[in-house]
Amino acid sequence: MTTSQKALAEPTYRLKSQFKFNAMTGVAAATASAAAATSLSVGLPVWAMFIGWVAFFSRGHSGRDGLINYASVLAGLVIGMVAATAIAWLSPSIGKSALPLVVFVVAMMVVSLRAVPVMNNVLAYFLGLIAFFAAHLEPSLDAVLRLGGASAIGSAAAWASLKVQQRIAA
Repeated sequence: MTTSQKALAEPTYRLKSQFKFNAMTGVAAATASAAAATSLSVGLPVWAMFIGWVAFFSRGHSGRDGLINYASVLAGLVIGMVAATAIAWLSPSIGKSALPLVVFVVAMMVVSLRAVPVMNNVLAYFLGLIAFFAAHLEPSLDAVLRLGGASAIGSAAAWASLKVQQRIAA
């Protein structure tokens, strides 16, 4: 290909590239919007849906990785509930020292989970912890179902978005 032929082909390549970029961006935006609407329509916190979305992309880009990341978020929610219960139980006897003590123990445990085979996504565990404490819910099965359900919607939407984007990129 001569230099003039390359120069003529360049705008076509850039146009195709720009179209793919815009299409992939549009897919992510539309999928996130649909996931937000779904969360809202079933009474789940939209912000918690995005916890699942972020967790999906926190490590790996396969359905299997997404499920592992989601399971780590769920475990983080449960750890958060146990931590909240421990703080409430310890507070009458040690006062304000209960919070830093429990935070230290939980942080040691969660960060140590990086050595666990397969479910070693520390970020996803912390996303679950953050979701539980940000929600200001009482530790309960309902709290796990609400926050875990919202996260499931986000993880599924992120997976769907990725699959469509992969087709566009191909």
